[in-house]
Amino acid sequence: MSEIDFSKIPAHVAIIMDGNGRWAKKKSLPRIFGHRQGVKTVKNIVKAADSLGIKVLTLYAFSTENWKRPAVEVKALFSLLVQFLKKEFAELNEKGVRLRILGDISKLPENARKELDKACKETAENSGLQLNIALNYGARQEIIRAFRSIAEKGITNPDEDDISNALYTAGQPDPDLLIRTSGELRVSNFMLWQIAYCEIYVTDRLWPDFSRKDLEEAIIDFQKRERRFGGI
Repeated sequence: MSEIDFSKIPAHVAIIMDGNGRWAKKKSLPRIFGHRQGVKTVKNIVKAADSLGIKVLTLYAFSTENWKRPAVEVKALFSLLVQFLKKEFAELNEKGVRLRILGDISKLPENARKELDKACKETAENSGLQLNIALNYGARQEIIRAFRSIAEKGITNPDEDDISNALYTAGQPDPDLLIRTSGELRVSNFMLWQIAYCEIYVTDRLWPDFSRKDLEEAIIDFQKRERRFGGI
């Protein structure tokens, strides 16, 4: 904490939460145990982000490609999501967290959609941490959706603002810092438009083991970088 410059906290931190399955495998446990521990990490990191003064936190929870996983695992993932919302909603709301979902949730189980809709509506007027959860999300699909929306409005020569305003993250700052856990060196179809000038931080830490200290180390590393945005 003593190394962090609180005047240079990244406004928007996005995280690709990777490694739940490998965490469980290392412990000779079923994959669902990794996902359960990963949910606990989500709770801890949301609290940490809020206390550090991060304005927007985006968590990549379920991609459009994740439907390829075994049906039992997918069902368990959404069950964990519903449990998390029911258990943690009151505290999140009390802290002023505002929830937004990035992605097409129409294909999600009905109970998950209902809990998400409820949480988003009831926190819409909150003014604290903006928590984005990317569910059934793919950046290419998001961009296609944006261009279709722009075309429907009759805009024939869209500029960058038109596109940004048609994305799921409309009205939010682009990520300053993208963190990927588990050591994988790819962005996995995540926020491809928004991360154009984002600083990327990769850690070998598996998501269930990712802690507040790891988040602080990522911020310290971010603050040591010189962001020129193409200039000198």
